[in-house]
Amino acid sequence: MTVLDDAFGAVPAPIYTHHERYGETVHRSQPESIRRELAALQVRAGDRVLEIGTGSGYSGAILANLCGPRGRVISVDISDDLVRRATAIHAEREVTGVDCHVADGLAGYPAAAPYHRAVAWCAPPRLPRTWIDQVVDGGRIVACLPIAQLPSTTLIATITVEAGQPCIEAVTGGGYAQSTTTAVDDALTVPGRWVDWCDYQPDPSWIAIGWRADDDDQRTGARSALNHLLHPGHTETYNRQPLDWRSWHTYAAALGDPHLSLAALRNQIRGIGHTTATSAAVILTDATLIADSPDSPSLSILRDWLEQWERAGRPAADSFTTALVPYHGGDFPGWDLRAFY
Repeated sequence: MTVLDDAFGAVPAPIYTHHERYGETVHRSQPESIRRELAALQVRAGDRVLEIGTGSGYSGAILANLCGPRGRVISVDISDDLVRRATAIHAEREVTGVDCHVADGLAGYPAAAPYHRAVAWCAPPRLPRTWIDQVVDGGRIVACLPIAQLPSTTLIATITVEAGQPCIEAVTGGGYAQSTTTAVDDALTVPGRWVDWCDYQPDPSWIAIGWRADDDDQRTGARSALNHLLHPGHTETYNRQPLDWRSWHTYAAALGDPHLSLAALRNQIRGIGHTTATSAAVILTDATLIADSPDSPSLSILRDWLEQWERAGRPAADSFTTALVPYHGGDFPGWDLRAFY
């Protein structure tokens, strides 16, 4: 048994996720994902840990167990309902090593800094400067970071802080919901960031395009591309199944092509591929290719991308070269994660 095994064994998940009094919450991560991220975080007894995304409170309780009585967990969430719920369950279980606060996690929690460790259960638009500033030199951060300005195109990065600068130690495939500046409805199906056009009838469909800066103010190009995908003129089955979606979407993002696009159709299935204002083609998660026509320029490019990916051997996420690129813009300074192959 490891220390991590002991911590998980000491915290019963159902009390936090399906509480008899406070009910069930959908704001929770899968236990296997929590275990993976906490293994990478390497929490030590006596550490001060910043948790971004209180959620059900389950991960905070595990962190408190890992920190021990000399450590402390500072957990923040944008939802006061989630903070109240987690705080009540912690109190019921007599967990005293966690302080839960209502706050925008993108700003960290400077009042209780510095921290030895930080972990985020949401995807910010980039690695925030605020997190690095609040973690001590030699500290670690585990966070879900975008590798393209498209929803759900992310990697889980383990980052060390040296002389006030972030250094990537490792990446792995995975993702969490986008961070938000206000609490969101449990039924939210359209991401709040990087969606360029949405068709809500009869069920939500949306598209995110990498070439949004070249589209007009009315998003005519994005609207046209989504319409092509909702009413495709061509459909075929990808002949090299099964489709390794995690490898494929990482490879597609690593290509760095501005016409990479992501779509969700009728709230049922997602696809990633190539679009322009006049053509569109994506491969769906069920390995179906759809396009505006059999001779679509976008379909030809998508086939080329898939062939390159196959020749590369369907690389795993941790085989990509990654880099943190500084972003000094006043809107949200930090570092953009980029992947290369």
